[in-house]
Amino acid sequence: MIDPKGHLRTILMMAVIAAIVMCCSPICQAKTNAKNAPFTVVIDAGHGGKDVGAKGKKTNEKSINLKVALALGRMIEKKYSKKEVKVVYTRDGDYFVTLQGRCNKANKADGNLFISIHCNSVDEKSPRRNTVNGASVYTLGLSRSKENLEVAKRENSVMMLEPDYTTTYCGFDPNSAESYIVFEMNQNRHLNQSIKFAALAQQQLVSHAGRADKGIRQDIFWVLVHTGMPAVLIELDFICNPTVEKYMMSDKGIDQMSSAIFNAFSEYYRSAKKAAKASSN
Repeated sequence: MIDPKGHLRTILMMAVIAAIVMCCSPICQAKTNAKNAPFTVVIDAGHGGKDVGAKGKKTNEKSINLKVALALGRMIEKKYSKKEVKVVYTRDGDYFVTLQGRCNKANKADGNLFISIHCNSVDEKSPRRNTVNGASVYTLGLSRSKENLEVAKRENSVMMLEPDYTTTYCGFDPNSAESYIVFEMNQNRHLNQSIKFAALAQQQLVSHAGRADKGIRQDIFWVLVHTGMPAVLIELDFICNPTVEKYMMSDKGIDQMSSAIFNAFSEYYRSAKKAAKASSN
C-alpha cells in the first residue's frame, strides 16, 4: 500500500530538486573549442584570501595550494608553446575567489581540463590527526562514503563566506547531506575523461611524489558540477599531519607534487591530441 503522505513528500522533493537543477545548471556551460585553438588547462588553487582552508601547525592550505598550482603552470608553459597549451589560473595570488567565480572563469576560458588543487585534513578532535596521510583524486559522483561526504562538505562550505550565498547557489546547503541528492540528477558527460586524468594523477602522486595511495574517489564538489569540461579535485595529502606538512612546505615537496600532476597532464594531453587527430581524419 502506498503511503499518501510519503508519496506526496516524494513528489515535492523531486519538484524541489528539479527546480534547483534548472536554476543552477545554466550558470556554467563551456562553449565548444575552435578547431585550431590551443588546449586550455584551468588550474584552480583552492581557497585564498580570507578563506585559509585547512590549517597545519605552521602553514595553511591556501598557501600550499597556490605554490603547487603556480609551479604546475610554469612547468606546462615551459614545455608547451602557447599555440599548443594555454594555462589559465582561477587565482594567481592570495585573494578570495568564490566557488561560482572559479566555475565562471573556467568556462569563460573554454577550458579543456579543470584541475582543482587542495590539501586534505580531518577534524581537530580526531585521534588520526597527526598520523593520517595519503593523496586522493576526486571526480564528480554521489559518494555513499561518510568520509568522502565530510570532505565535500568542508570544501563546499567556502560558499558560506559569501554574502547572500543561498541566492547565488540556488538554496544549496553545503552542510546538509540531503542537499547532495540534487546532483544525482545532474549528468556529467565528461566523467570518463575526468576519471582518466584522475587515474593518471593518482598514479603519479604515489609513484613520483611518494604519497600514500588513498585512491580515486567520487563526490559532489561545486566546482566539479558546474565546470563544463573534464574536471578533478586533487587532495595532495593531509596538512594536519606535522610530518606531511613539513614535506608539503618544502621546496622538494612542492616540486614533487607539482611535477607529479604535470606528468599526468603531459600523458593526458598526448592522448587527447592523438584522439583529436584521429577524429579529424
